[in-house]
Amino acid sequence: MLGLGEWLCLASVRASGTVDSPLLEVELLDPTLDGAMIARARERIGWILGIDRDIKPFYRMAMNDRALAPLVRGLWGLHIPHAASVYEALIQAILGQQISAHVARKLRTDLIEIYGPTLEVAGTVYHSFPRPDALVSAGIDGLRALGFSARKSEYIIDISSGVVTGELDLEGLHAFSDEDVIRMLTGLRGVGLWTAQWLLIRALGRDDGFPHDDLALCRVLGQLLNKGEPLKPEEALEYSSRWSPYRSYVTAYLFAAMRSGYAFPSV
Repeated sequence: MLGLGEWLCLASVRASGTVDSPLLEVELLDPTLDGAMIARARERIGWILGIDRDIKPFYRMAMNDRALAPLVRGLWGLHIPHAASVYEALIQAILGQQISAHVARKLRTDLIEIYGPTLEVAGTVYHSFPRPDALVSAGIDGLRALGFSARKSEYIIDISSGVVTGELDLEGLHAFSDEDVIRMLTGLRGVGLWTAQWLLIRALGRDDGFPHDDLALCRVLGQLLNKGEPLKPEEALEYSSRWSPYRSYVTAYLFAAMRSGYAFPSV
């Protein structure tokens, strides 16, 4: 489901090209579409899929790196997908803090199906991520009923209320430097450095985000660099400096390799 303000549209994307000559075919299902809406949808889909980013500079760096080169070859053509909005990315990041991926998926699904806007197409109802005002209306009790902790419910409602009143301009973060984004985000209740670093990557499309205190990232770096022994966060951060300013891509490729079952040869 593609949401642009109050407008919802069902979008499907099919790859029909090759890795070296990619081509995406986009289908939009909405009888009210006009040329302006199609242009907005095309731009938004490009952003979500990350296809507007030039990854060649990252590849030039990675192919000269002994540790990264084999991994990158196996994932050639991978772009970093982005969240539809900073708000959505932030709520999902808070939702997933300190719980398993399985539980996080269930909470996300329930949140979307109960509080998200819907669109019916050919007899099937599709759901989009909730808008801030819907979660404010749900309140802490509404989130608690879905299984959210009291603390997470408070964080989410606080952030949603700030967006609704205009006191919190999350989309405006695109205009700030990485350092200022981290400073402003970590000033919010429930948002630590880990969350802010992930938002640089997934919500703001920055090239050099690196959540160095992510335990899974430290483990996979240990497999790649330290004979299977996880790196300490400070070690991961120090080592990553050689990959700057492309650490967002390194992070994305490491996690993609881990999900695909890649056998990390320690160097």
